[in-house]
Amino acid sequence: MKITMIAGSNREEATSTYLLQYIGRQLEARHQCSVTLIQLRELPLPFFSPNAYESDANARYLVQQVAEADGLILASPEYHGSVSGMLKNALDYMNGSHVSGKPVLSVSSAGGPVGVSSLLNLQTIVRNLHGVNCPEWISIGYGSHSFDSNGQPTDGGVRERVEQAVGAFVELTRLLTAGAAAAAYGRNA
Repeated sequence: MKITMIAGSNREEATSTYLLQYIGRQLEARHQCSVTLIQLRELPLPFFSPNAYESDANARYLVQQVAEADGLILASPEYHGSVSGMLKNALDYMNGSHVSGKPVLSVSSAGGPVGVSSLLNLQTIVRNLHGVNCPEWISIGYGSHSFDSNGQPTDGGVRERVEQAVGAFVELTRLLTAGAAAAAYGRNA
């Protein structure tokens, strides 16, 4: 399975990006997934407009990685009760043909206890792109932002939560991928 992860923070040492990197290692080691991590801070995108997609190589790369993925993981810091502007801008480049029917795991990092508002915003965007929201999500808040020198969360509860949510996401991805393959086979038979 091919998973594309998008880190929506512009901060160099963003907790949400560290969390995605940890998730990516879990996907590769435990679930034998092929993982592409797109860090938007390293892939500058112009403000969305329909013309920008045609003329910007970074926008075309982003959309191609999303279109080719079996599943998506979106991560954002929570700013003022919502997702980062950087992630929202990137998602504006997507449409239903890129995301439709794909499972999406939402991940957030908040300065407060948890980033539920950003997760709800992400899930609304995913629904409007006709993606399938994973019933699990991951949010870490203050007190659980620490990572050790190996990039592993120092909080055992966070590690357990990630394992649970990633397991549910992988299972959903397998089911939806198998269903899409069966449907394609039926159309071609």
